[in-house]
Amino acid sequence: MSFEVKERDLAGRVGELHTRRGNVDTPYLMPVVNPVRNCIPPADLREHFGFPMIITNSYLILKHFGKEKPDVHTLTGFDGTIMTDSGAYQLLIYGGVETDPKEIIQYQEAIGSDLGVILDVPTGGYATREEAKKTVAETARRAKESIALRMDGSMLWAGPIQGGRHLDLVRRSARVMGKMDFDTHPLGSPVQVMEEYDYPALVDMIVAAKQNLPPERPLHLFGAGHPAMLALAVALGCDLFDSAAYALFAKGDRYMTQARTLRLDEMTELPCSCEVCSRTTKEELARLPKKERELALARHNLYSTQEELRGIRQALREGSLWELLEIRCRSHPKLFEGFKRLRRYSRYMEERDPVAAGRLRGLFFFDDISRHRPEVMRYSRRLAERYIKPPSKDVLVLMPYPSKPFNRSAEYQAASRALKGGRFHFCFYGRPFGIVPEELAQTFPLSQFESADDSPLGTAALRDFIRGKGYSRVIIMSQGKRVKLKGATSVEAIEKLKGAFA
Repeated sequence: MSFEVKERDLAGRVGELHTRRGNVDTPYLMPVVNPVRNCIPPADLREHFGFPMIITNSYLILKHFGKEKPDVHTLTGFDGTIMTDSGAYQLLIYGGVETDPKEIIQYQEAIGSDLGVILDVPTGGYATREEAKKTVAETARRAKESIALRMDGSMLWAGPIQGGRHLDLVRRSARVMGKMDFDTHPLGSPVQVMEEYDYPALVDMIVAAKQNLPPERPLHLFGAGHPAMLALAVALGCDLFDSAAYALFAKGDRYMTQARTLRLDEMTELPCSCEVCSRTTKEELARLPKKERELALARHNLYSTQEELRGIRQALREGSLWELLEIRCRSHPKLFEGFKRLRRYSRYMEERDPVAAGRLRGLFFFDDISRHRPEVMRYSRRLAERYIKPPSKDVLVLMPYPSKPFNRSAEYQAASRALKGGRFHFCFYGRPFGIVPEELAQTFPLSQFESADDSPLGTAALRDFIRGKGYSRVIIMSQGKRVKLKGATSVEAIEKLKGAFA
């Protein structure tokens, strides 16, 4: 196997891509380099910035050198892992390329690529359904034929997924490509979607692909490179990225941060402590000649990207990716729209989020969207499906969340002394977890959280918990009062309590 998963959080994972030139820790972004001309020498990407893998374009090499077959590592001066694209992007942009699927497969092997891509047919972000169907079918046909052309068994291969915004076609493409002998799967055609900041559509496309791919295959999000959106893509399950944004933004005097992009002429400070920003001022940077300024900004943009990747991997390992996701996605309204889309995929996230006793990190809740994180969804489902009340306790006492841990709080101690006897079953209610039985109160993470969400718990949650439990009486404590209710298994009786608790 070429990919090994080390840690997981949400649907994201820390992994290791095994290549013949070394292992690459994921999530990972490959800087895009021009095979013959770059503002930053590719060798510096590894030596000074810590990037062990880059991506370049085999079709551009073919166009530049003709029938020559220069070694791609010698040509670029990069001795790490090199992925080569096939020219499909040029096919999407210009409508055609001067090569064919067989030639570009053989050419990538001949120049020594470590990870190659078939010459797929990109769907694009604006394709009709009929056009998209054709790209899915033709990409699958070319993928199947490419397998017989391979001669170098140590080289890895990527099988792109097409379908664009047509999610059923993305699912079909992922299933078909996932059955073939490929090592990674790039998601085709996201660039135009991202250029429109249509992050809800991007979320849909990623989930559609992930749900239908073999879990051991890394998903590569083509053309995604701004630090602000990487946490969202990783949380959904993307493992690999590539981008030339660091250089393209620098050409336009744009300065990348983890949250946004700034224009140099609108800045008064350099809000960063990287090697570039700590040695110059904004005024000094602005006065540099164009080429020198472009180089400095490109270097800063790489440092900013690398910092975000390291932060994401750290968050994955410690189980705090959701908190990082909330911070990043609130940096731009369009990203926040993508974040809200996660509510549609709460079960998808929960199924992939690990249940690990060793990762006991307190949870943060900010608003109703935070309640869709996997820990809450998992607890709510298991409470409904698995929980059985203690047989000897027939009187339910519902207490608003006291201080934590709930079953050691002064409020609980006072209430339990007032209600003497073994028949009283205390349960705590509130946000974010809903109802928490006293015997579960110290189970992680039911008391290990901080929340700014003070919205009331709806009566439906209480009604659903009480129904079928066999309680003879229910006492709902609210604002220092005790409200007694007989026959509490009645839905109508519970509805009368709407104003009895906050």
